[in-house]
Parts: sequence; C-alpha cells; structure tokens
Amino acid sequence: MESFREFWTEIERVWQRGVFGVEIDSVLLAVTIFIIFVILRGAFTAIVISFLGRLTKRTETTVDDEILRAMREPLRFVFFVAGIFFALRVAPLPEGVDLYTTKIIRSLIAFTIFWAIYRMAVPLSFLLDHAFTAMRGQDLGDALKNFAIRVFRVIIAVIGAAAILEEWDFDIAAVLGGLGLVGMAVAFGAQNLIANLFGGLVIFLDKIFVEGHWIKTADVEGTVEKIGFRTTKIRRFDKGLVTVPNSQLADAAVINFSLMTNRRIHWMIGVEYRTSQEQLADVVNGISDYVYGNEDFETDPSRVSTLIHVDSFNSSSIDIMLYCFTKTTSWAEWMRVKEDLLYHIKGLVEDAGTSFAFPSSSLYVETLPFGKPEVIPVQLEQPAPAQQEGSPRPTRTASPDLVDRGPGDGGEGD
Repeated sequence: MESFREFWTEIERVWQRGVFGVEIDSVLLAVTIFIIFVILRGAFTAIVISFLGRLTKRTETTVDDEILRAMREPLRFVFFVAGIFFALRVAPLPEGVDLYTTKIIRSLIAFTIFWAIYRMAVPLSFLLDHAFTAMRGQDLGDALKNFAIRVFRVIIAVIGAAAILEEWDFDIAAVLGGLGLVGMAVAFGAQNLIANLFGGLVIFLDKIFVEGHWIKTADVEGTVEKIGFRTTKIRRFDKGLVTVPNSQLADAAVINFSLMTNRRIHWMIGVEYRTSQEQLADVVNGISDYVYGNEDFETDPSRVSTLIHVDSFNSSSIDIMLYCFTKTTSWAEWMRVKEDLLYHIKGLVEDAGTSFAFPSSSLYVETLPFGKPEVIPVQLEQPAPAQQEGSPRPTRTASPDLVDRGPGDGGEGD
C-alpha cells in the first residue's frame, strides 16, 4: 500500500511539473483551445466567407470579389495566430521561454498584416488607375499597372521584413546607416541596374510598347513577352528569345508595328514597251476600280493616300506605281488581300493584250575585233558510181577552195 502511494505521488509530481514547468492539465487545455480555433477557422470559411462570396456575386463590379479572394487566406491565418495566442495565455510558459513565444506571436501578427496588404495590391489597383486618369486624363494601362503593382509589392515585402526584424531586436536604423556608408560604391556598381530601372519606367510612362506588341529595333524584331525591372524579353519570329536591357530600348528607335492603323502595299508594276496608251489606261483603270471597290482596302483620303498611276519609263519597262493600304493589320489577312490583288492585276494585264516586262538588254556590234570573216565556199560532191566487187576504190582529192590556207597564202585576213 505504501508503494502505491509513492507511485501516485510521482504521478502528481510529473503532472504538476508538466512541460516547461506548466501543469499537464493546463497544457491539455491549451491544446484544446488551439484545436477549437482550428475548427472555428473551418467554420468561418464554410459559413462567413461563403456567405460573403454569394453577396459579392450579386454586385455588378468585380472588385469586391477580388478583395474577398485576396483576403480569404490571411483571414483564415488569423485564427491560427489567435489559437496560439490564447493557448499560451491559458498555459503560461516560464519567463525565458515566454519572451521568445511573445516575439513569435508578434512576428506572426506582423506577417499576417503585411501579407494581407500584399495580396490587396491587385484588387485595389483600380484606385491607382483612377488617380492616374485624374492627373493625366488617360488610363494607366495594363502594363504600367502591373509594373506599379510589382513595385508596390516589393516595397511592402521590404517594410514587412523590417517590421518582423524589429520584433527580434534588429536595429534597422543601424543597418540602413551601414548601408549608407557603402551607398556610393553600391550605386557606382549598380549604375546599369538603375539605368535599366529608369528605362523601364520610361517605356511604361511613354507607352512605347506593352507586352504582346510586335516591335522592331536595329538589333531585334519580334513580340514583347515580358517587361521586367531590368530587361525586356522579346520572342523573335524564329521562336528565339532575346533579352534586351531596358535602357537600350528606351534610347533606341523602336518601330511598333502593333500600333499600325493600316498595312501598306507598294508595288512598281512593269509592262512591256510595246504596250499602247489604251492598254496602259485599261490596266491602270482596272486596278483603280478594284482597289476602290473592294472592302478590304482603306481608301478614305483623310486617313490614307491611295496612288495608282503610270510612274516612269524604266530601262526595260513602263512602270505603274500602286500605293494603297489595307484595312486589316493582321499579317495573315494582309497576305490574303495582297494575293487576291496580284491575281486580279495579272488578269488585267493579260486581258489588255500586253505582258509584264522583265529585265533585258540589247547588244549592237559595229565592227568585229578580228576584221572581216573569211567566206569558205562549200562544193557538194556527186554520188560516186557503183563499184564492182574487187575493183579499186577511187581516191578523193580535196577542192583547192577547201584547203586550209595558212598565213601568207593570200587570205583576206592578211
């Protein structure tokens, strides 16, 4: 009986000592409270957030849907942090351990706050768009908006990291002061980075191009895939990816084909010199009727210039200039329109009774370099009489006119 009492006494000591000096019943209660908050998080998601989601779907705007979607995970994380906080209040730890747990809770709270702000950058970007419109009278644009969101998120991440480090007694002011001592060296080493960053801002603010545009510079031509802080990625038409520093693109002459209002067709059509005036007029009038009567071409004189005229007398052709614009800017559609126009012009030239000219040249020879050529008469041979078998074959003697005469034999070349 005495041994049983001693064993029970040991159980009581272990129970009272618990974990880190906290009684086991307090530990169990703390765990129970944490589990309750985890259950409440699931209930909050299933009931409150689902109810708010149904309300936001009834509104005309999508901003409230994006805000709710962005805040969903941070709100769920609040229950996790609250569960830890209240569990530690039920089961207080020793002073040395409690100091670290307090810092952990404060760090989690700071993380939750800045995480929520970070995720709210996209839904609240419409405010930035309205402010930009009020200042400049035009929309911010998707590309510049995305760039501004990335900058804002980087700033929030840096401030949030600084706030968490402050909770762990890091002297942020001293760190920034130390950075200031090497600021000049860093700025000198990062001058290209700074130039590219400002180059990206120039591209966005001036709207030189945006992602998806077809551009051409002196060095590269292709489709813009991504505009980053330092570089712009351009996908060439052979599917090669080119990375160009933003500072180069900001200073270079950039042709933006995606901003074309129309696509141009500029041909010089050459016909033969034997073409009569009436035939030339038929071809020119036929081309003009086709272009002005086809909906694929833009012929409004206030928007484009359409020129179809006999242009010049070329070295081997009479040239007709065709200068017109299509309504489409799509490359594939432009090729189809151009092909149809080519077929029609070929038919017009053939129906007019003329032909297309091709490069040719004429050679006139006044004198030969070796004098007048010698005329050699050719004497036709008479058929030889039939020879009897066994009789000798007659010998042939060349005509004096056919004998090859060398120099000095009285030839005209002397």
